[in-house]
Amino acid sequence: MIKERDLRLGDGRTLHVYDTGEDGDGRLVVFWHHGTPNIGSPPRPLFPAAERLGIRWVSYDRPGYGGSTPLPGRDVASAAACVCAVADALGIGRFAVMGHSGGAPHALACGALLPGRVLGVVSVAGLAPSGAEGLDWFAGMTPSGAASLRAAAEGRAVKEEYEASAEYDPEMFTPEDHTALSGEWSWFGDVVGPATAAGPGGLVDDDLAYVAPWGFDPAEVTAPVLIMHGGRDRVVPASHGEWLARRCPSAELRLSPGDGHLSIMNSAGSALDWLRARTE
Repeated sequence: MIKERDLRLGDGRTLHVYDTGEDGDGRLVVFWHHGTPNIGSPPRPLFPAAERLGIRWVSYDRPGYGGSTPLPGRDVASAAACVCAVADALGIGRFAVMGHSGGAPHALACGALLPGRVLGVVSVAGLAPSGAEGLDWFAGMTPSGAASLRAAAEGRAVKEEYEASAEYDPEMFTPEDHTALSGEWSWFGDVVGPATAAGPGGLVDDDLAYVAPWGFDPAEVTAPVLIMHGGRDRVVPASHGEWLARRCPSAELRLSPGDGHLSIMNSAGSALDWLRARTE
């Protein structure tokens, strides 16, 4: 069962929070960081694995999505303050973090900026920083995906104009991704629709953050890191995961040659096993 609440922050903004546990239940807390554009409801297809391993999901809508107040100009690093606020409100001291796609950089931000609290980090199909040394950042992206991020690099006005006429491109996903979407990962439809119902504001803020300085270096993450990536990913090419694995000193890379951007989530249950083994 997912409990939802609105958390009022000191500056008057609201974060909409999700929680599958109870205060003091003793389970390992894993903060879920959602993709772009999603709301923050934790990944239901992973609930059986989480139940087996004694994992409690906690998550929130990033600012500008769902029930969370927009924060124009936010950077990736801002996720650390959001997680701290949620964890403190729920009486949670230490925790692990996991993110998919656009959520993965935000999970890494927590690992880098909250070293005393983060026990482990899982990055699934995540971007490397824009301008990462030695990485051709756009290489391997579909034309539509590259165009969207290039528009963000030109600033908010250009990005908003791009989104006003942008259309869904099914070619961004591989056949394996489409198979995943027709199965248990049809769950993505439950978190994409509400994220875009009020317009593309959250997506715009996300993409602007990805192409700007992140506010931290992935090399600063000292907790154990698992990088999972599909070798056929057309949204975030596998070269990004490979770069992150080289950059993070404690990282382990699991590259799945036949998977795409979404089908890699079929292996995400094993990431929970990995987290549990490193936090006991």
